Amino acid sequence: MTDNHTPHTVDSRQVIPGRVTLLSVAFLASVFIVSDTVAQNREVGRLYSENCASCHGANLEGGQTESMLDDNWRHGGDDESLTRVIRDGAESEGMPAWKGMLSESEIRAMVVYIREKATQNRNRQAGYPKPSLGDRVNSREHTFSVKPVASGLSTPWSLAFLPDSRILVTELPGSLRIIDNGEVGAAITGTPRVRARGQGGLMEVALHPGFKTNGWIYLAFTDPGDALPTSEVGLTAVVRGRIKDHRWVDEETIFRAPRWTYRPGGVHFGCRLVFDDAGHLFFSIGERGHMQDAQDLTRPNGKVHRIFDDGRIPQDNPFLRVSNAIPSIWSYGHRNPQGLSLHPVTRELWATEHGPRGGDELNLVQKSLNYGWPIITYGMNYNGTPITALTAKEGLEQPVIHWTPSIAVCGIDFYQGDKFPRWKNNLLVTGLASEELRRVVIDGHRVVEQEILFKGIGRGRHVITGPDGFIYVVLNKPDSVVRLEPVAQ
Repeated sequence: MTDNHTPHTVDSRQVIPGRVTLLSVAFLASVFIVSDTVAQNREVGRLYSENCASCHGANLEGGQTESMLDDNWRHGGDDESLTRVIRDGAESEGMPAWKGMLSESEIRAMVVYIREKATQNRNRQAGYPKPSLGDRVNSREHTFSVKPVASGLSTPWSLAFLPDSRILVTELPGSLRIIDNGEVGAAITGTPRVRARGQGGLMEVALHPGFKTNGWIYLAFTDPGDALPTSEVGLTAVVRGRIKDHRWVDEETIFRAPRWTYRPGGVHFGCRLVFDDAGHLFFSIGERGHMQDAQDLTRPNGKVHRIFDDGRIPQDNPFLRVSNAIPSIWSYGHRNPQGLSLHPVTRELWATEHGPRGGDELNLVQKSLNYGWPIITYGMNYNGTPITALTAKEGLEQPVIHWTPSIAVCGIDFYQGDKFPRWKNNLLVTGLASEELRRVVIDGHRVVEQEILFKGIGRGRHVITGPDGFIYVVLNKPDSVVRLEPVAQ
């Protein structure tokens, strides 16, 4: 396939194969261009300092008005209420209307800015557990300690447990190693070449559900294509192979996208791997920093994919018969999903997704649905400028929850062990920037409780329930693996 292709960008909730149409130029303009009279994208921190700090305080601590750092809101503290007060003002209380001075997207960015400051203030006051190794931590449901498993790694990314209790671990620079009773072995030889630049490299490792009989191990990595690993372009690929005599052998390609879809840059590769009960493999690929690609069905990035465990395409995939579409696509409109897990009871697929500055998401991933990026988002650009004023639009899925400010949400796992019985089926969520592990309680399709289990001991890259029922957490900076063990109360 050549670069002379027609991108199919769609925004419908359900897409009937063979009936996808291109978005009109007018629709694209309404999505990506601010339609109000003040179509500007100014940095929100500067806007606050210049227009708001004299009344609300330089750090939102209050001055002529009350503090905005607590949860006491005179006109309502939800996003819609904040947006309304900023836009329309409260004349009787001296709050001017900013709708003539700020665009709708800038007002949305101001709401994100307020959320950031308020959450940062709460975090400073909360005193979340920051345990040293071996320390006792009292959570709401269980008391636990954090024990060392392995150290001396180089940006560990993912774990998989071998039947003999040894642990496979990937390192982003490109090595696959085995942890044996706390000792990290030499790199397995013969693993795929990876383009280890920025956020890319050797990412996920997973065992086939039938590993005990077939020996298949799956790897997701940044593929340089037919070029050198120093190539300017790369994209996520998936292979499987076996380990024999400390060598990677019998490699088979499970997914590799057309070469023309490879992108330059070093961000947003995904990738997690999940097997379901019917022999399917789900995996995620980020949009590679090209946000518009998430809406383009002819490109694999910004999508969750579904294939069979040997790489074949299921005949009921939603876009199989859409002209030029990547046939493995299951859902689209994703930014950078780096968490993927099946609910142990419902067997529904859940994903966490990095937002920009704000708007990290937890999504219930379903067939053919569009999750909105970049048409809608609860975040803004890293430099404090707006992306869009839209947080919702008909036909685009809402996240189950969003974290604003961002926690840099990463790997997830539904707890299925027996060591922490009151956490059964709770979702464990890691955060990179927030350096945390949190527990999320889900009732049906609603989040009803969240608890930060610990914070500040390293960037949380991934979490997984071990076959022993303990909870294993992959940390970066320091590069290590730790384990949560229950402590008798």
